[in-house]
Amino acid sequence: MTLKKLLLLTCVCLTLAACGGVDPNSPLGMRQAAFKEMLKVSEDLGGMLRGRIPYDESAFISGAGELERLSHEPWQHFPEVADDERSKANAEVWQRQEQFQKMARDLEQATAALVQATTAPPLRRSELEPAVQAVEDSCEACHKAFRAY
Repeated sequence: MTLKKLLLLTCVCLTLAACGGVDPNSPLGMRQAAFKEMLKVSEDLGGMLRGRIPYDESAFISGAGELERLSHEPWQHFPEVADDERSKANAEVWQRQEQFQKMARDLEQATAALVQATTAPPLRRSELEPAVQAVEDSCEACHKAFRAY
């Protein structure tokens, strides 16, 4: 195969692969982006408490506030009916909206409680650990109920 044909074939393959991506402005793309950002912030907070990354009190306080802000974002991008077959949400999310919305509020409350635990520096690990765990538990409960792995 000539170099010219190989380059053309490579370009065609890359173009076709790009067609399968999620539109970042679609509801699916927007909620995926929100969840990814929440995961990054949450992992940083947990990492500080578990010694994976250096603990920085001001970064922890800032991260808790950011996580609380982000906890309100993804829900607005869930339509009442399935919108994209590439979604990682299972059909239950559209069939059990009341339960899904309750779990969304539970996460929002858990992140608000985490922020509350950061309002009186110096922060105490004994107060932060259960608050971070409550956020993680809330995420896990919703994933178990509504995410198609």
